[in-house]
Amino acid sequence: MTDVPRPHGMSRRALLRGAAATAAYAAPPDSAQAASGRVYAASPESAHPATGHPACTGPGALNDQSAVRTLTVGDTRLTYVVDGAMELDPTGFLPAVPATYWRDHPEALTRSGRIAASVGGLLVERGGRRLLIDAGLGGNVLSPSLGVSRAGALPHTLRRLRVPPESVDTVAFTHLHTDHTGAGFRTDGARVPRKAFPRADYLVAAAEWDPFWRREIEVGAPSWDGFMVPMSRVLRTFGDGAEIWPGVTALVTPGHSPGHTTYVIAASGGRHVLVFGDAFHTPAQLAHPEWPSGPDTDTGAVLKARRTLLTRLLLPRTHAFAFHFGDQAFGRVVRDGTGTARWRPDPARKLLPPPIRMSEFHG
Repeated sequence: MTDVPRPHGMSRRALLRGAAATAAYAAPPDSAQAASGRVYAASPESAHPATGHPACTGPGALNDQSAVRTLTVGDTRLTYVVDGAMELDPTGFLPAVPATYWRDHPEALTRSGRIAASVGGLLVERGGRRLLIDAGLGGNVLSPSLGVSRAGALPHTLRRLRVPPESVDTVAFTHLHTDHTGAGFRTDGARVPRKAFPRADYLVAAAEWDPFWRREIEVGAPSWDGFMVPMSRVLRTFGDGAEIWPGVTALVTPGHSPGHTTYVIAASGGRHVLVFGDAFHTPAQLAHPEWPSGPDTDTGAVLKARRTLLTRLLLPRTHAFAFHFGDQAFGRVVRDGTGTARWRPDPARKLLPPPIRMSEFHG
């Protein structure tokens, strides 16, 4: 049995539960498909077990809002539970990116001249358990100086996928910005916000929580009464390298925020998936890690984190999940003929259309 390091404040009950689940799925898969080292997705004609609807295979467009898509990597199923849509202003959100880049790459922008950047949570399913990484924008609104946004569809998307909130046993946050925490708590008319996932452990890196709780961070900070206070009553913190869920390890990659965390998912057959949060906001930053984003709190740390991540992302059998890469959320990082790092989207299956259409941003 795999030993599960104990995150700060994590209960013995949660650890025992996680250790038992680790043992349950640690055995090699019994199918030849896992042994080949390939990633398998059902054919376009197959039906998703939750929706029962046919799913289309193939990557979408970078300049479109993300559909609800799923990708199976070894023994792990990953689904982007889309909460809503954002369109980021290239100048306001990515001031370091030269205007010539956008001129030379019109495919990276929507017809309104903005960057398509969906929001939501990544549902990780394995061994009968469910982990949700991040919780979208919810009822929050992006600052007009950064772009436009509409969200709040995450509960509806989960219903369409037939995933009851009670079935999620862990919610882990990459960082505490409003577009990643928005649907974590709900009020339903009650005076005190309650967990949107009532049976889940709520986890965040200690290096992320402490500065936000001391109110040292203003940019992107979530609502104090709507998120921070209720979170303070239920959260469990962890350190760098902790196994926060069976087979999922925290890699603290500060810079965008003080304790911004990448989650490394180990799947069968030696495969890995890196959920890198907002370490990168657009594929352009893979080729140019020296281009920071406007909301980054420490640009020097961002560059260091990106270099660390690129080293790992370029390893064989390594996939990644990007919250804001348009309709290309699942992919791999590869070197092109010039040795430049590029995003190669995976053919993730489309289960449902974007819950909020990009056309809503345009008159």
